[in-house]
Amino acid sequence: MNADKVLDAKGLACPMPIVKTRKEMKDMESGQVLEILATDKGARADLTAWAKSGGHELLEIQEEGNVLKFWIKKG
Repeated sequence: MNADKVLDAKGLACPMPIVKTRKEMKDMESGQVLEILATDKGARADLTAWAKSGGHELLEIQEEGNVLKFWIKKG
């Protein structure tokens, strides 16, 4: 999946993946896609809930080894 920006949040524990995602999203245009790489297993639930509450669209989640990949489209 193509992304306009990639955020590497690997090795960060909750809540840092959300904090960094929020910061990146502020600088993006509506409709752009952010790819987030995370190793914190709690990020799956956290980013899913954050995207929904913020009016963004979680397009896809993939797991490759111990890395979770998220694609979120800015609302």
